[in-house]
Amino acid sequence: VVGAGGVGCELVKNLALSGYRNVLIIDLDTIDVSNLNRQFLFRREHVGQPKAVVVAQQAAALTAGGAIGEGCAAEGAKYEGRVANIKDSAFDVAFFQTFDIVVNALDNADARAHVNRMCVAAGVPMAESGSTGYNGQVFMVL
Repeated sequence: VVGAGGVGCELVKNLALSGYRNVLIIDLDTIDVSNLNRQFLFRREHVGQPKAVVVAQQAAALTAGGAIGEGCAAEGAKYEGRVANIKDSAFDVAFFQTFDIVVNALDNADARAHVNRMCVAAGVPMAESGSTGYNGQVFMVL
């Protein structure tokens, strides 16, 4: 999952509760007080912390029985948060080829286009998503 904001929080929660076992979350942003009313995985004590790391921790807590109940996720599920810019050279075609699917939840058009190009070059399907106000969109790039 690329992006751990409003859309990314919801996506990671749904992936975790659907039993996905191995989820990497990449985001370079930190949590601000203004995020708390719409990015529900974040709490006041998370302000100033990296979004990707907190989302991974919260997803792990959900599936470990903390908020939903025992046994929600598959045994051995792993949620990793990585604080990074998806446009860094480390995230090349070979990196993208290590995934079965990429879910894009970015609010930056240039970064979204970059992830799209990398997924096409890597031959990896991508679910593109975004929101503006109360409107949302999602589509697959195969």
